[in-house]
Amino acid sequence: MSCGTNTVANELEPRQKKPDWLRVRLPIGEGYKHVRSLVDTHKLHTICESGNCPNMGECWGAGTATFMILGNVCTRSCGFCAVATGRPDAVDWDEPQRVAEAIHLMKVKHAVITSVDRDELPDGGSIIWNNTIKAVKSLNPDTTLETLIPDFRGFEDQIQRIIDAAPEVVSHNIETVEQLTRKVRIQAKYWRSMEVLRKLKQGGMRTKSGIMLGLGETKEEVIQTMKNLADNGIDVVTIGQYLQPTKKHLPVNRFVHPDEFVEYKEIGYELGIDYVESGPLVRSSYHSEKHVIPGYGRAQWEKEKRVKPL
Repeated sequence: MSCGTNTVANELEPRQKKPDWLRVRLPIGEGYKHVRSLVDTHKLHTICESGNCPNMGECWGAGTATFMILGNVCTRSCGFCAVATGRPDAVDWDEPQRVAEAIHLMKVKHAVITSVDRDELPDGGSIIWNNTIKAVKSLNPDTTLETLIPDFRGFEDQIQRIIDAAPEVVSHNIETVEQLTRKVRIQAKYWRSMEVLRKLKQGGMRTKSGIMLGLGETKEEVIQTMKNLADNGIDVVTIGQYLQPTKKHLPVNRFVHPDEFVEYKEIGYELGIDYVESGPLVRSSYHSEKHVIPGYGRAQWEKEKRVKPL
């Protein structure tokens, strides 16, 4: 979610060459240009750009985007993220309405909203979050909404503001395995994130989390993380390949083969997770419009199993 630089990256091996399965097309087309124009006109920040998402061309070409609220400067300095870290600007109280109007102009049926961490604010940014969700729902009553939230340092009143606004899906990314959390998510805590997800589930939310692979984790650690998520009632899990945004960020330890991603997908469903999105180019908001639908992912997985050749 948040980002920054990390000196560890300079002490490790140089950047590896990407394998063929990680090649993506450059963003082109009228749909992409239309979204680009709206984002610029309404002075909106998208994690698609700030996070260097490899699926930006595909998603924007379809007329969708993941909006980032509360500015584009984060108070945290995670070793994997391309969003700038530092002292953020003052809160823009008009932002919720601008986001709602942009979603209305884009005529999207499903929207994703995320934010930087704003640990310097007494409310952690949760009031703007609450206002944004309500504004989007008021102006776009037929639009389903996923919110990809920070951990709010675990404060229950801030988490409750998200629950009270009742988006269709609430996502908070665990990002990596427990053993690597201190290096990858410097100011975050593995079990605090699990607790946030548990509280959201107890509040009646459909919950979601994401994991990056290729940072030095073992297969056993990935499976254990999935088990921890399942134990905390997670509904949707996304698993993708970590890509180093700049030389100042953590390097890629390895490029995970697509077959291994398929294996994690199978394990996730066997653990009882309702929807598992697993592949090299998967990012948190990829195919998120399908993540809203209970039972959809599992039904597709069972259908695929029935048609697989012996």
